[in-house]
This record gives sequence, C-alpha cells and structure tokens, in this order.
Amino acid sequence: MFELEINDADITFALSRIAAALTDPSPVMNEIGMFLVASTGRRFDETKAPDGSTWAARSETTLAIYDRQKATYGAVLHKSGTLRQSIFHSYGPDEVTVGSNVLYSAVMQFGAAKGSLGKGAPWGNIPARPFLGLSEEDKGGVVDIVGEWLERAAMP
Repeated sequence: MFELEINDADITFALSRIAAALTDPSPVMNEIGMFLVASTGRRFDETKAPDGSTWAARSETTLAIYDRQKATYGAVLHKSGTLRQSIFHSYGPDEVTVGSNVLYSAVMQFGAAKGSLGKGAPWGNIPARPFLGLSEEDKGGVVDIVGEWLERAAMP
C-alpha cells in the first residue's frame, strides 16, 4: 500500500472549492436541463427519437382529417408547434426533469391504440414518437457539462 499526501496550497484550495460546489450541484443540474431541452428541440427539427430512429409518418387517415379541416401542418409533431414549445426542465440538487405538460404529450411519446382513450379517441392507432430521453450524444454532452462545471469550481 502506498499513501500520497498533498501539501500544496493551490491544490488544496481547488479541492476545497470542488467539495463546496458538490454540496449544492443545483447550478450544474440547471445547465444539464437547459442542454436537454435544446437537444429535445433539435430532435423535433430532425423528426428523430433519442435512439436515432425516425418518427413514424402521419397516417393517410390523419392527413385526410387535416385536409378536411383545412389545417396547415409541417413535419411530424409540428402541426401547431405547441408540443415543442412546451418542453421544459426543472431541477434540484440531485435531479433534472425534462418534460411537457401538454395533454397529448404522453400519447405522442408512447403511442395509443385506437379507442384506448375513450369513445372514438384516438380515431386510429397512434404510433409512439419518442421525443424525450437521452441520446448517446446527450450522454456525452451531460458528461462534458459536469466536467466543465467541476473545472470552473476548482478555479479561483
């Protein structure tokens, strides 16, 4: 067994600053939340799930209903922009939550079978189009954010 003793004031000071930052990591949790909200927004632009798969296209039934309603719509999950604009984060010292409070967000995330939400709703099967979650790129970004935060914490 070997032992290492550090008697350097600068290193000791940096370690004490890191320890102090770790008592309340809320600021880094907020940074992570903001990063994940932005990443989720990019998935809307790319119409892709966190795993990289492309969202299912709208069905012919849905498109026919939109046409009858004279509705304008863009890409999948872009009809009004409400869902994308509703993505938010909350955070605390040991957690980050990213989500949406839009009523239909869970149906878009997980899908729904025809009639599963009550009489006539939905009018057909809705495939899952996951927009929330961590991609591999997100995981790397979170690790980078934590590393940068620790570096900043160590600096005088």
